[in-house]
Amino acid sequence: MHEAPHIVSDVMTRQVVAVRRNAPFKEVVRAMGKWKVSALPVLEGEGRVVGVVSEADLLPKEEFRDSAQSLYGQQQRLADIAKAGAVTAEEVMSSPAVTVHPDVTLAQAARIMAVSHVKRLPVVDDEGILKGIVSRGDLLKVFLRSDEDIEEEVRRTVVSYLFPALSHTIHVNVYEGVVTLRGQVQDTSLVSVAVRLASAVEGVVDVEPHLTGESGPLATPESTQ
Repeated sequence: MHEAPHIVSDVMTRQVVAVRRNAPFKEVVRAMGKWKVSALPVLEGEGRVVGVVSEADLLPKEEFRDSAQSLYGQQQRLADIAKAGAVTAEEVMSSPAVTVHPDVTLAQAARIMAVSHVKRLPVVDDEGILKGIVSRGDLLKVFLRSDEDIEEEVRRTVVSYLFPALSHTIHVNVYEGVVTLRGQVQDTSLVSVAVRLASAVEGVVDVEPHLTGESGPLATPESTQ
């Protein structure tokens, strides 16, 4: 069977820079500059995440410094105008924070980031306590898997699973994350299944099936759809 997918706790950063909700505006800016991050979780109590403050949240302070906004413009950007007058992290943060749990899969985390239009997610436990942070770059770490690791997993969880009697006749080659399958199979209807399973192996960039029936023509990607 297929291996369990990687989860957020596999790739998240566990040492997280954060600020308290009453942190002064300049303290937030200093923390971002010192640690070279563009967003910080905002905490209360024992470390419960109540919001996130990003560079985008801080920019209105500068943007509206000498801007003479029209009445219509002010009505459209009331939230930003309010942030321009903020003096603490609580007043400028985006809340509630978009968070994930450590056991969420990387695919699920990527979808949450895309839908929420954020670049990173605080990782929290069931009580909302901060456990780490995961960024877009962290989610891409699966593509750093070696070709050898990917090849071994494809052989074990795809080829041996779908074609146990013929696994020794099917060749698996991986180069730069692209998986090539070659050989003869008894049931060509399983070729499309092999492509889907191999594509789901983390770190795989693409799958090129060159699997033929024992007396049939080449099974191309078009013929397997």
